[in-house]
Amino acid sequence: MRPLKNIAWKPVLIAAVFLAAIIYILPTFNSSLWPYKKINLGLDLQGGMHLVLEVESEKTVESTLERIVQDLRERTRRDGIQQIQVERIDGDRIQVSVSGAANIKSFQELMDAEFRDLREQDRSQTGDALVLALDLPEQEVDRIQELAVAQALETIRNRIDQFGVAEPDIRRQGDRRILIQLPGISDTERAKELIGRTAQLEFKLVDDQMAPETALKNGAPPGSEVLYQINVDGNTKREFKTPFLIKKRTMLTGEYLTDARVRYDQDKRSYYVAIDFDRKGGRIFERVTGDNIHKRLAIVLDRKVHSAPEIQDRISGGSAVITGSFSAEEAEDLAIVLRAGALPAPVKVLEERTVGPSLGKDSINKGLMSMIVGGLLVIVFMAIYYKGSGLLADLALLLNILLMGAGLAAFQATLTLPGIAAFILTIGMAVDANVIIFERIREELNIGKPPRAAVDAGYDRATLTILDANVTTLIAALVLFQFGTGPVKGFAVTLSLGVIASMFTALVFTRVIFDAFLSGRKVKQISI
Repeated sequence: MRPLKNIAWKPVLIAAVFLAAIIYILPTFNSSLWPYKKINLGLDLQGGMHLVLEVESEKTVESTLERIVQDLRERTRRDGIQQIQVERIDGDRIQVSVSGAANIKSFQELMDAEFRDLREQDRSQTGDALVLALDLPEQEVDRIQELAVAQALETIRNRIDQFGVAEPDIRRQGDRRILIQLPGISDTERAKELIGRTAQLEFKLVDDQMAPETALKNGAPPGSEVLYQINVDGNTKREFKTPFLIKKRTMLTGEYLTDARVRYDQDKRSYYVAIDFDRKGGRIFERVTGDNIHKRLAIVLDRKVHSAPEIQDRISGGSAVITGSFSAEEAEDLAIVLRAGALPAPVKVLEERTVGPSLGKDSINKGLMSMIVGGLLVIVFMAIYYKGSGLLADLALLLNILLMGAGLAAFQATLTLPGIAAFILTIGMAVDANVIIFERIREELNIGKPPRAAVDAGYDRATLTILDANVTTLIAALVLFQFGTGPVKGFAVTLSLGVIASMFTALVFTRVIFDAFLSGRKVKQISI
């Protein structure tokens, strides 16, 4: 294989690549010169937060069963089935008690028509009284849990994207775990609260048939429960809990939400969150408010009452507000989690690490020092051993480092500590290609060939060897990128850029310089 020689587009290509590299690398040192595309630093270099979360997916199964219980009660009431009691027991089972032959028959017809997914686990019948124990099949439970983890991953990713973290690393780890790395995060508590918040928004009616204090003392009536509104005193920062007796039935959920924005009330001098529903949610909200005029509708978020205003009239238009003693930051975080959607199940933190920026800065300094020392040693060796040609190889090495940095900025890749190691490794690999070429040229000169013929033959014979070596390295780097995680991916990206840059500088850049030196003149010897 003979490389193309003396072609005018080669110098133009080198000039274009060099100019593009300068344009992309400049913002890393001075962002005012170019407003975007700078080298992003990984968690180990600029500091940040490392979290491993576990999705409590079994809670999703319990929530699904609770919704089925509510649907069963609603349908049996609508179909006129009497003397029936439906409740969830042991967390993952539903118990149904029904009396009367006609009621039992109607219930069985309802189950066959609408609730075929439920599995009959146990049955006992005494006379005209039937007791059933129902649950979900294992396949359905596995499907619900799998969807819960996948949805949690997407929801967390949406929240972090809206939070504004550059180059976050969010991925699934095992069956129920999610790994999160957030470079550059300083307020770790706020980030953790934002990520782990369930954000289950519900609209429920207040039960005014009994005072909350009475319910706390004697127990809540069937179908109701006591929830609290938490207020914080602006001066003392003390929390005050106000009990509300809330009906368990959910009238409307946050799944119909389309938008949530922070607003400021000039009169009350406080922040609130304005929310909008889609068409279906708007119709449900209009019906709920129209059917319950002069009743109180509680806005419940993660089982905490934020407000419970009295419905004065039917509310159309699909809009509502969530009020509370919010700071600007709290209101913004609430709007973010509502826009991103609720987590399908709670998450708990299994592992948490915070890397300080000072540790990252120390890593950068040591990495740069290693690169400088290693680079200088290579430059000195090449200049001494290969003389003038060695200086050409050193110039190619500097261009190689420039191209690698520009590539990281252009592709918005993240530079990690292993990435710096890949930089140092590439310094040796870059001159290795030149060493192969120079040794080939020396061999040709030793057998008596003139300089131009020796250079041509040296590049001809070395090109395939260099391509083979670098392509196999590139394949290994791509495999590392595909199957590696975090820092390993950073190493693979930097190594891949280095391999491509070294092939360009060795086979194109140095060849053009040799051709320019040898063209149009009689050169008797080469400094090699």
